[in-house]
Amino acid sequence: MKQVLSKVTMACIADVQEANADAGPMWHACPAFAVAENACRVVSNEWVNREYKHLVLDAPATALNARPGQFFHLACEAIEDETAFLRRPMSLYRVSRTAGHIEFLYKVQGAGTRGLARLEANGMLDALGPVGRGFTLPENARHVLLLARGVGLATLAPLAEYAAAGGAKVTAVLSARSRNVVMSADYLREVGAEVQIVTDEEQTSDVVSVERLLRGCHAASPFDLVTTCGSNRLLTLLQRLAAELEIAGQIALEQHMGCALGACYACVRPFRKQAGSDQLTYRRVCWEGPVFDLQETVSW
Repeated sequence: MKQVLSKVTMACIADVQEANADAGPMWHACPAFAVAENACRVVSNEWVNREYKHLVLDAPATALNARPGQFFHLACEAIEDETAFLRRPMSLYRVSRTAGHIEFLYKVQGAGTRGLARLEANGMLDALGPVGRGFTLPENARHVLLLARGVGLATLAPLAEYAAAGGAKVTAVLSARSRNVVMSADYLREVGAEVQIVTDEEQTSDVVSVERLLRGCHAASPFDLVTTCGSNRLLTLLQRLAAELEIAGQIALEQHMGCALGACYACVRPFRKQAGSDQLTYRRVCWEGPVFDLQETVSW
């Protein structure tokens, strides 16, 4: 399989270090990891429900080194009159080093993902990565919370397996319109997470109900780290709760991107310079992230 190391990796690392010299301690240095253009063979690309597909790729060694929270920049094929001129950033859903597979869970909604949806077994996909900064577990973490809405849990799923393998208890709270569109519950239980499902249909996914659930979980077994992805409503809830209970938090962000290597600055977003500060700074989601400190993240 083709595997070409990116020539801009080290230049981007130096740039990030200089640009974020005044940022919080989590961003003082960018780790030097290998970024490669990976030619991956499609193992399967099946529908999970009417909106989402599960893509499994046979991948080379560099891709298998991906850490929870990192992503790949996928070259989506053109279909009919639709062309995805740029690659599509896709969060890693699962990596199996024994099988040599990386996996993605994605919603089919635009030209790029419609192109991905047409991939068939034994076809090829160009996947640039792994890219970005992933999750960081506190030392000796005992209890980790994953809180997400819909496909946002796909981004957090690798963290569940990683934290559980390290001996931490993992609680995953999955929010969705109804139980029949909840994804990843079986996988999360399989890797050892305790799964709680809240839905609009059952009127358990509102902020008050979710907060009550989280407070109960924390009282029974205090969280060392809380994480979230995909929902502004859940972000603001978790920020308030984590600040009150003095719990470390991280969030994985999604953003349209150009190069995904920090060079084009197309994915810049505002952040607080530090937790509780009114001063803003600007960071690239692709390179300083996509995982950021919960309290430094500005809601949208």
